[in-house]
Order: sequence, then structure tokens, then C-alpha cells
Amino acid sequence: MSLRKSTGDSQNLGSLSPGKKQSKENTITINCVTFPHPDTMPEQQLLKPTEWSYCDYFWADKKDPQGNGTVAGFELLLQKQLKGKQMQKEMSEFVRERIKIEEEYAKNLAKLSQNSLAAQEEGSLGEAWAQVKKSLADEAEVHLKFSAKLHSEVEKPLMNFRENFKKDMKKCDHHIADLRKQLASRYASVEKARKALTERQRDLEMKTQQLEIKLSNKTEEDIKKARRKSTQAGDDLMRCVDLYNQAQSKWFEEMVTTTLELERLEVERVEMIRQHLCQYTQLRHETDMFNQSTVEPVDQLLRKVDPAKDRELWVREHKTGNIRPVDMEI
Repeated sequence: MSLRKSTGDSQNLGSLSPGKKQSKENTITINCVTFPHPDTMPEQQLLKPTEWSYCDYFWADKKDPQGNGTVAGFELLLQKQLKGKQMQKEMSEFVRERIKIEEEYAKNLAKLSQNSLAAQEEGSLGEAWAQVKKSLADEAEVHLKFSAKLHSEVEKPLMNFRENFKKDMKKCDHHIADLRKQLASRYASVEKARKALTERQRDLEMKTQQLEIKLSNKTEEDIKKARRKSTQAGDDLMRCVDLYNQAQSKWFEEMVTTTLELERLEVERVEMIRQHLCQYTQLRHETDMFNQSTVEPVDQLLRKVDPAKDRELWVREHKTGNIRPVDMEI
């Protein structure tokens, strides 16, 4: 895939004197990447208009806020991916802490349900009180099941999602970095060839001026040799530019492909986390429902508490006599 077309031919390039170069450039190269010149920039259509896609907005390098260098746009995308992985891991750790709280809470509820306080309460109120204590054991079981489901359905999937992600991102980073290094190497070759061409053109121009001053066969031979060297230098420059453009096209293609893949991975990560957080809220709703069911028997018994009936039962069991005292007779 060619990003831009070369203009001119090697013969014209090699024969062109430094003073006859174009005054206005159509491109500008920044950190070995060639962009349209701001003064002559043609309108560029986004690859994925209206989508704010990664493949459209990370071509240039950005000043490193922590140093004097720059950070490649692709490196920012990788940092975003690795940060996402870290956030996912921290969410898993957060859920793990939630599980510990549930387990400790269940343990304390179960322990409290065995407490003997007020165990001697009698009658319908005593039955209701016993059910209150039993409901704690039932609630403890609910919370244990909730913590187990949190582990299997939320914490574990969050922790294990893309276990080899960092390794995969490292490979991806090395691949794009290698292409960028190759591009930098090609650019260095272009600059070296450009410098060589400038020297050959200057030499040709100097010998041409000497010929105008003094005609000699030796000078004419020198001019022919200088012209051949200048033409060769022009050919070398065109070859280096072509190799540079090939390297930049390869980098461009891989950038588009890889940034779109990173975009897909980020969407997938967010959706995965959303789904598991939805599962968390669903489990919470279920836990609330089950907790409610543990107190329903308590409510039923509390509605049946009858102080009068309790008094009757207690009196029947503990009465000492129903003959009342009377006045003493003389």
C-alpha cells in the first residue's frame, strides 16, 4: 500500500542543481514519519469517520510529560490496554475483599445463632425468639452461598480473563517498534543519500563553472564523470526513498490493523467487566430475596404472639392454687 507517490525521475533528480530545488515542500518528516506539510495539506478523510477510532488519532508522537523525549501514539494505546488489565485485576481484588467480608459476616451470624441469650423465653414469644435465632443461621447460609457464587461467577472470571495478555501486548509492542526502527533506519539512509546527492550536485556545478572559464578535454571528462556520479547519487536517493516509503507503508498497514485489534480488545474487556458486574448485582438481588425469606417465618410467628395465651399456658404449668384468701373469723 503506497501512502504517497514519488515525483520526478532519477535523471532529473541527479542533474538538478541545489539552487533549482523546489522552494515549497509538500511533506514534513517528524521523528522519521512523513506527514503532509501544514501549508499544503490536502484534506484527509478519516478511516472510520464519527467513530473516534484508535486507527485515526494516534499517528503522531506525543511529548513525554515525565521527560524531554516523546511517546509514540501506539505506545499510549498499549499503556491504555495494560492499564485496563490492571484495573480488571484490581476489580477482582475488590470483589475478593467483598467475599472475605461476606464469609466473616456469615461466620459471625452462625456463631450468634448458637448464643443462649434469652433461651428461656417461653410461649409464643419464645417460639418467635427461637425462630429469630434460627433465621440468623439461615441467613449465614445465604451469605456463604453468595460469597461462593461471587468467587466462581465474578472474582475468578475477572482474574483469569486474558491471563497471557501482558505477554501478548509485549509481542505486539515489539512488532510495531521493530517496524518503527526499520522506518528510522530507512529515513537515515534517505538523509545520507540526500546529502551525498547535494555534494555531487555541488561538485558538478563547480566543474561546470570551471569549464566556462577554461576549456580543456580534462575538464570536460571531469564534468562527464561528475554528471555520472550525480546521476548515480540521484538513483541512490530515489532507491532509498522507495525503500523508505515501502517501510512506512508496512508500518502504516500494521498500525491500522493492530490499533483496530486493540480497539476490539478494549470493547471486549469493557463488555466482559460490565457483564460480570451485572452478575454481581443479580447475585445481590437474589441474596436480598433469600435474606427476606429467612425472616418470613419470624414475621409469621411474631404475628401469632398472644400475650393472653402465653399467660394461660404459663399459669397452667406453674400455678400454685386458685383458692383465694378470706377474712379470719373470731
